[in-house]
Amino acid sequence: MFNSKSILITGGTGTFGKYFLDVIVNKYTPKKIIIFSRDEYKQFKLQEKMSSHPKFKKLRFYLGDVRDVDRLNMAFREVDYVIHAAAMKQIPSTEKEPLECIKTNINGAENVIKAAINNKVKKVIALSTDKAVNPVNLYGATKLASDKLFVSANLLSGNIKTKFSVVRYGNVISSRGSVIPIFLELKKNNSKYIPITNSEMTRFVITKEEAIQFVIDSFKIMNGGEVFIPKIPSVNIIDLAKAIHPKAKIKIIGIRQGEKIHESLFSKEESHLVRQYKKLYVLVSPLLPNKNIEKNSKKVSLNFEYNSGTNLKFLNKKEILNLL
Repeated sequence: MFNSKSILITGGTGTFGKYFLDVIVNKYTPKKIIIFSRDEYKQFKLQEKMSSHPKFKKLRFYLGDVRDVDRLNMAFREVDYVIHAAAMKQIPSTEKEPLECIKTNINGAENVIKAAINNKVKKVIALSTDKAVNPVNLYGATKLASDKLFVSANLLSGNIKTKFSVVRYGNVISSRGSVIPIFLELKKNNSKYIPITNSEMTRFVITKEEAIQFVIDSFKIMNGGEVFIPKIPSVNIIDLAKAIHPKAKIKIIGIRQGEKIHESLFSKEESHLVRQYKKLYVLVSPLLPNKNIEKNSKKVSLNFEYNSGTNLKFLNKKEILNLL
C-alpha cells in the first residue's frame, strides 16, 4: 500500500522512525518519505547513514516542531500517509516540565490533525502507549488526550475524508526510555547491583519489528476512529534483570513518581467497546460505529482488563534472551 505513495513520519529520527524508514525503503517503492523532526544532529546522522542507499533520493528531511502548525502545513503538502510518532516521553522530564509536555503531546497532536485535514492526507496513525490507560503521570494523561483528539478528528474531516486511527502498545525493546539499555550498560560495567523499583513490577513488551509490522497492518485495515492494540507478552522486571545480568544482585529502590506496578492496554471500563481478533484488540469509538469490525470480530468479556500483571503470556528468561 506504500508503493508510489508519499509518507511522512513526525519524530522520524526516533527509535520507531528510524526502523520504520529501514522497513519502508527496503520492502516498498514509495514516491517520497519525509522525516520530520526537531533534532538537526539526529537528522544529520540519519542522512549520513542513508546516503549510500539506492532510494536516498526519495528521502526528504524537514527540520520542524509539531508545535508549529505552519511548518507542519508546509511539510504535509502532497503527503498520502502520516505516522505521528513525535512526543515527549521521559516521565521525569514531563513531570518537571508539564507545560512543555502539553505543548508537544496535546497541542502538537492538534496541529498534526489540522495540517492533515488542510492538506487532504488520506490516512494518519498516531502512536500511543499503555501509559495512556488510567494514567498516573502527565505523560500518560497527555497521550490519553492525544488519543481522544485523533479519534474525534474523524468527525472534523468532513468531505475531505482524512482517516485518523491510533496504535497503542507497550514498551518497545531497547527503545529510548526502555530499562533494557540501562540493564545492558550495568552488565557491561560489571555492576554488582541492578536497581529495581518494585519486585512485582510487570510490563508489556514488543520488538521493533513487531511494532513496525503492526502499524503497517493497521494502515491496511483502518477505517478511522479505531485504537488498535496488539496481543503481546508481558515480562516481570526481576526476570528481565536476571536474564540480562544474572550475576548481579537486585537492589529495590522504590517506585518512582508517576510509575505503576502493572500497565494496561485497555481498562475494564472500556471493555464494552473492545472487539478482538486472533492477534489484536480493537477499541472502537461509540461515535464512529464500524460494521466491518462488529461483523468479523468477537466481543471481550465485560469488565475484562488487558493488564500486564494478569496477561496470559509471560516471557521466561530464555525467551527474553532470544528477543534481545
